Amino acid sequence: MNTKIKFAAALTALTVATTLALPSSEAQARRWGLGLGIGLATGAVVGAAIANSYAQPVYVGGVRRCFWQRQFDGFGNYLGTVKVCKLYY
Repeated sequence: MNTKIKFAAALTALTVATTLALPSSEAQARRWGLGLGIGLATGAVVGAAIANSYAQPVYVGGVRRCFWQRQFDGFGNYLGTVKVCKLYY
């Protein structure tokens, strides 16, 4: 499993455990209270984690050279070309 799946599973388990552990009582909508703060903080943390998981790699301190390379299978049959990029320091 990759890190995103593990994180999602852990977050789901934590949410279910928290929901089941909270005592049930009469709902009173008088003020915003602690629930709003916890919800906003959790949303910010989860949103930052999701946004960070889609970041593109950054090449620092080197020269990136790309070229087209021919590809062959195990029998020597030509499959086509692919773009290959190498990073030189």
